[in-house]
Amino acid sequence: MTESRRLRGHQATATCCIASRDRPGLVATSAEDGCICWFDMRCKDVQLVMDVSNEPVSSVCFNSGNENIIYVSTGNVVKCFDVNMLAENSWKPLEIYSYNKEEINQVTCNSKSSFLAAADDGAEIKIIDIRQQCVFKTLRAGHTSICSSVQFIPWRPWEVITGGLDSKLITWDFSKGRPSKIVDFGLPDMSSGSNAGQCLNPAFVHSIKVPDVDMLDKVGKICVVAKGDGVIDVIDMESELAAIKTKSSTKSRKGTHSVSKASLLVDGGVNDEKERKWLHLNYSLGGHTAAVSCVAFSLFGEKGKFLVSGGNDKLVKVWDCSRCLDSGQTGGNNELLHLNINLSKKVNWLCTTPAESDNLVVCDTTKVVKVYSVS
Repeated sequence: MTESRRLRGHQATATCCIASRDRPGLVATSAEDGCICWFDMRCKDVQLVMDVSNEPVSSVCFNSGNENIIYVSTGNVVKCFDVNMLAENSWKPLEIYSYNKEEINQVTCNSKSSFLAAADDGAEIKIIDIRQQCVFKTLRAGHTSICSSVQFIPWRPWEVITGGLDSKLITWDFSKGRPSKIVDFGLPDMSSGSNAGQCLNPAFVHSIKVPDVDMLDKVGKICVVAKGDGVIDVIDMESELAAIKTKSSTKSRKGTHSVSKASLLVDGGVNDEKERKWLHLNYSLGGHTAAVSCVAFSLFGEKGKFLVSGGNDKLVKVWDCSRCLDSGQTGGNNELLHLNINLSKKVNWLCTTPAESDNLVVCDTTKVVKVYSVS
């Protein structure tokens, strides 16, 4: 691994980064200085610095259909900017969505550019209708602690998946505003991914990622979960949701017509564990020794071939996704772990770019963003 390239432009800790799919090499980063920095990997210096807030920027995402439009979460608001319409030193937003009561941890846009989701410290997720400029639905009473991460499920247009510091992973039908599946990693029988070398932190869900539509043929309909105990869970979403349908239909045949929240909880037990299509990327497979803070699929080369994770152990790991999915728990770390990158600081966020070099961008706990080349 060659020495990292350094991107300078922020005045405080970098918090998030996103890479353009349409324009390889274009990267936007956010930081606690309230700024968005734009970098072109073909150039040495920062191309544009947007001063968007007096508060730290926690998250940033593109509009899926128009990458000139970005959404920025700062405090408890989401701001929308059209980069092409920005006058010099005038960062006036197109829209401001002030619907969340608590600080927002992540904002994301669905694949049709029709909805935004904003997950906050109050355990609520606001689904915002972009076209109507209003709240479409508030998702609550699922998480009991901070909601740290949210993703739309591209193959299920009315569903989102969220993770929280209550160790829960929840799939929601946001058209109805209620959960359709709850996985509680805090349950004793959910510790099968742990072993003697694993860290003992709670299994808080820090970050989740689902593949984009153009990756589904390669990686399948999965969800990747980065947890506080250092384990990365790769979950077959369709088999999990099918199990819930089977369970609820069985109960309805027995005369129970309403589906309780308890029936949405994943069951433990030997039989369920055998049927469950999960992969635990843990310490025994070369995984992290501290909390995993972020996961991302590779945009470079064959999209989705690699899964990239970063953690509080100051490591970035590149996993071979195809081998992960083929081998189950049988493969050794030599097969699954493609690359290990040692850092000097903990990882806040990372993303990949669709380029042959300078294709892994890492925000650590410093103001300088690092860029690596993965092949």
